[in-house]
Formats: sequence, structure tokens, C-alpha cells
Amino acid sequence: MISRRQKLILLKFFSLFSVVRGYNILVVVIAQYLASIYIFAPDRPIKEVLFDVNLLMLVLASSATIAAGYIINNFYDSEKDLINRPRKTMLDRLVSQNTKLSFYFVLNFLALVFASYVSFRTVIFFAIYIFAIWLYSHRFKKQPMTGNLVSAILTVIPFFAIFIYYRNFELVIFAHAIFLFLLVSMRELTKDLENLKGDLALDYKTVPVVYGEKTSKTILTILVIFTIVSAVALILFFNIGHMFYFFYLSVMLLILFLLILWKSNKKTHYLILHNILKFIIVAGVFSILLIDSSVVLNRI
Repeated sequence: MISRRQKLILLKFFSLFSVVRGYNILVVVIAQYLASIYIFAPDRPIKEVLFDVNLLMLVLASSATIAAGYIINNFYDSEKDLINRPRKTMLDRLVSQNTKLSFYFVLNFLALVFASYVSFRTVIFFAIYIFAIWLYSHRFKKQPMTGNLVSAILTVIPFFAIFIYYRNFELVIFAHAIFLFLLVSMRELTKDLENLKGDLALDYKTVPVVYGEKTSKTILTILVIFTIVSAVALILFFNIGHMFYFFYLSVMLLILFLLILWKSNKKTHYLILHNILKFIIVAGVFSILLIDSSVVLNRI
């Protein structure tokens, strides 16, 4: 039988896990390793990539920084989230703001410790990344367009760190990066539509608040077109193995996204759109396995 104290500790653990979005961080870790094996270092033996301590430290530094970013974002958005996500916010509030801030500083310190194992330049890179995340949460998030653009860039930076480490400048990497950047940009704008009620109440200057829902939908439509074009370009001009199945699926889902978008006028509709984009992003991570399974067998 679990005691009351044990239940409280367990609830606080789940609360903190919810705040740092542990499931998102797990997806990023998997994505970093799969991208390293299949995209950034396709000619290296898999064991060499998997047991590369420098890569591990980069992944740990990225994970700690992202977790800290979610904490500071939660800290600044606590009032807005109470309006937009009341159930999740009640769970998040089981851990005090002081405890969250303590974890924020500890995680950022750990990120710099992990980065110091690789090089001093890596420490500078993550110090700038940490500061950029704070600046986004403190200032840029409340600005239309700028907030969305900065958020999308910050999401892609953990992969940029791996990209710099392997120094692989093949065009296919930039093509994948553009596709991911466009998807993340769409997700951020969709989230703004989903959270319109809270943003209006607390005077967040997001695109839907400043320019209206119709303009936001027009921008999303343009982003969808660019994303479809980038997916088609990856299929036609790059060697992506069986991953083309994922891009075909993405195109179909993005067309469905557009059809739902222009009929949407409720929070639940935008939540569906948000989940479509999340599914595409997560499916994209695991579809990296489809790039060339035969080569993987030869590289073990």
C-alpha cells in the first residue's frame, strides 16, 4: 500500500516530468541519434556513433538545456496556461515555482558541464543557446512573427550542434532541416491559434491576436505550400531510401491539414491540427530508419 507521502512524491515527480515535457525530450534524443547514424555520419560504423562520448555529451547538454527551457517557459506562462490548459497547469503547480527555478539553474549548469567535455567552444555555444531560450521566454514570445521565428530556430538548434560536430555539409542535410523548420513554424502558429483565448486575456501579441485568425490561416497556408514543395524536392532530388513513404504521407496529411484549417473556428479544431503536425514530426523521427536499412546491417 502506497502511503500518502509516497503518493505526493510520485505526483510531484509526474508534475516535474510534465513541466519539462520528458516525452518531447525523449523524442529529441532519439532523433539526434538516428540523424547522427543515418544523415550526419552515414559512413561511420554504428557502434562508433552510438559509443561516441562526445556525441553523448552533446545529446545530454541539449536535453538539459531543453528541459530548462521548458521550465522557464512554464514559469513565464503560468497564468496563460491556467486559462488554456487548466488540467495540465494544476498538475504542474504541484511543484512550487522556487523548486522549478532551482531545477532550471541546476539543469543549465549540468548542460554546461556536459558541453565542457567536448570543447570550450561547445560551452560558449550552449551558453548562448541557454540565454536565447531565456530571452525568447522573457521577451520574444509575446511578439508577433518574431516569437514564432525564434521558437522554430531554437527547436532546430540541438540538431545544428550535431551538424557542427560532424561537419557534414551535404545538401540533403539542409533539405531535411528546411522541412523540419517549416513544420515547427507551422506548429508554433497553430499553437497560437489554439491558445488564442489565453493570449487575448493576458495581452500576448501573437499573430492571431494582432492580425486575426484569417491572416494566421493565410500564413499557415503559405507555410503548408512551402512544406509540401520541400517534401517533394526531397523525394525527387535526394537519395532518401524508403523514407519517401513518410514524405508522401506528410503531403497527404498536410493537404488534410489545410482542409480542416479553413473550417476551424474552435480550440478543439486547432488542437486536432496541432496533433496532425506533432504526428508528422514524431513519425519523421522514426522514419529516418527507412533511409537505408541494408547499409545499417553492414555497418554494425
